[in-house]
Amino acid sequence: MAEGGDGVGFAELAREYAELRPVVGEIALWRELKAEIVDAESMLADPEMRPLAEDELPGLRDRLEQAEAALRIALLPRDAADARSAMVEIRPGTGGDEAALFAGDLLRMYQRFAEARGWRSEIVSETPTELGGVKEAVLHVKGEGVFARLKYESGVHRVQRVPATEAGGRVHTSAATVAVLPEAEEVDIAVDPADLRIDTMRASGAGGQHVNTTDSAVRITHLPTGIVVTSSEKSQHQNRAIAMQVLRARLYDLERQRADDARAADRRSQVGSGDRSERIRTYNFPQGRVTDHRIGLTLYRLDQVMQGDLDEVVDALMADDQAARLAQLDA
Repeated sequence: MAEGGDGVGFAELAREYAELRPVVGEIALWRELKAEIVDAESMLADPEMRPLAEDELPGLRDRLEQAEAALRIALLPRDAADARSAMVEIRPGTGGDEAALFAGDLLRMYQRFAEARGWRSEIVSETPTELGGVKEAVLHVKGEGVFARLKYESGVHRVQRVPATEAGGRVHTSAATVAVLPEAEEVDIAVDPADLRIDTMRASGAGGQHVNTTDSAVRITHLPTGIVVTSSEKSQHQNRAIAMQVLRARLYDLERQRADDARAADRRSQVGSGDRSERIRTYNFPQGRVTDHRIGLTLYRLDQVMQGDLDEVVDALMADDQAARLAQLDA
């Protein structure tokens, strides 16, 4: 248990309890079904009760098989960060203005997804373009189990569509990169102030915004890693807090990646390596389809997906991940 007072200890116990409760429930159901099968099998010796037992046993055995499968999934090692909130970083890739517009579309897609699931989302950093896209955006999504569902979004998202600026009507391909980082708490990452260079800058925005600005934007450079974080809200104090929050998330993610590499240097997950240079999904607007390349899933409901209806994709990715980890246990 991490140090840091009773509050931190209670939070960790609450998190462990939340993780163990489903396992306990699955074990209780398994035991109950086993006991029912034993009772039903004992009735087979009674001529009067035998027909009833023979009628009940097939259904009980089917339910036991399902319960055993659910229990195996519940007992799979869990990512310690699954229950956490997350930082979602979105940046345009190849494709110029169209890539920036697509990055903005992805930002709104995740905002709608968060809203549909009852999570809270807040844009902590955004650099808009004059055409309505984004050069960079960081979205803080808060809620229980956010990282468990959003972590599969890390990677390169490719879009194929006719740009609004394209008079000839030709389909262009562009891309945006998404990085999903589990939210880090101060107890997770100790940042030495001596490792930081903090610069204040004049905030500016697209379209002539912030004309009467003060030196409120903050840029923090973590010298040992070279990670640079900026925040340009109106309050310099708020900017420093936001930038430190994002920096801790990036450092925490870096530590997690190092630990994963050390544990399994030559193993790739079934749903991808997590490498943010890896193309994971294509959004084809002319055909109205979304294809997730990691699991070969294609849906012809692009409009709904862009409106934040991501559950079918995420559920399929989670199921595939579970199947891959079960196969590793059986190997």
